[in-house]
Amino acid sequence: MSAKTIELICFPGAPNLPIFVAQKKGWFEKNGVSINMSTTPNSAFQAENLASGKFQIAGTAFDNVVAYQEGQGAVPLKDTDFFAFMGATQVELAFITQADVKTYEDLKGKTLALDALSTGFAFALYEMLARNGLTKSDYAMATVGATPARWEAVKAGTHVGTLTIEPFTSIARNQGFNILDTSTNIFPAYQGGSFAASRKWAAENPDAVKGFIRGYLEGLEWTLDPANRQEATDILLANMPEIKPQVAGAVMNSLLSPRSGLTPGAAILMDGVKTVLELRSKYGSGGALSNPEKYIDLQYLKAVTG
Repeated sequence: MSAKTIELICFPGAPNLPIFVAQKKGWFEKNGVSINMSTTPNSAFQAENLASGKFQIAGTAFDNVVAYQEGQGAVPLKDTDFFAFMGATQVELAFITQADVKTYEDLKGKTLALDALSTGFAFALYEMLARNGLTKSDYAMATVGATPARWEAVKAGTHVGTLTIEPFTSIARNQGFNILDTSTNIFPAYQGGSFAASRKWAAENPDAVKGFIRGYLEGLEWTLDPANRQEATDILLANMPEIKPQVAGAVMNSLLSPRSGLTPGAAILMDGVKTVLELRSKYGSGGALSNPEKYIDLQYLKAVTG
């Protein structure tokens, strides 16, 4: 029987390493699926094309799942039934700024870059700014796109700061940009990355979902094994040439830390989910959110892991 082809769309970043590993080792095919992986320029493109069926699985911020289910996404979508079926990262979001922006006070009157103003990690940035005494009248936000585009905008001087994930955090630090703050400084837990699909597609293709999970978990377990660090680093560098060897160690340190990187067992961290829901309740347009089951269904993960 031929492998079921899954069109996968992810944000670019080091957290995709278990996917790169599983592809290289043939672990997806061993579990009955073939993966065509694309990276998204922004969250709106990803959500629109997941909803249309062009892509079947998305590696995305957990908040994106919540946002589109609540009708608060960057673009209006009808009858979405997105859900997260597996975790990916706790993720450390670094607030990088140009070198002369050394304090929150220095941000006044400046423009910051986001993927979208009301999805993804935007609310984490709003909370960082609020906790440090700034109001929305003190700064402006610009919709720029996924992390590579935002990093390029800050590097070019178009905007003074943005949130990044690895490897872009280490790249920015190495090039003399400032790390003003990190999400790990302000949140005890934060559900960053997840894998999502539509409930309809998953129900119609349960074996494909479970095959993807099995392949990913093999790649994840191998990546987290300290004995494989050098080979894992080589695979990451081969798939992300923008990572230079001098920052590879820092990227891997962050990626392999349970506080800032990949989540063992691809678990969804309920304390981190609570943080996401609290932020969206505070900064979103729909009021209080408190029911994780509206956005999460772990039946496929549990069927694989027992």
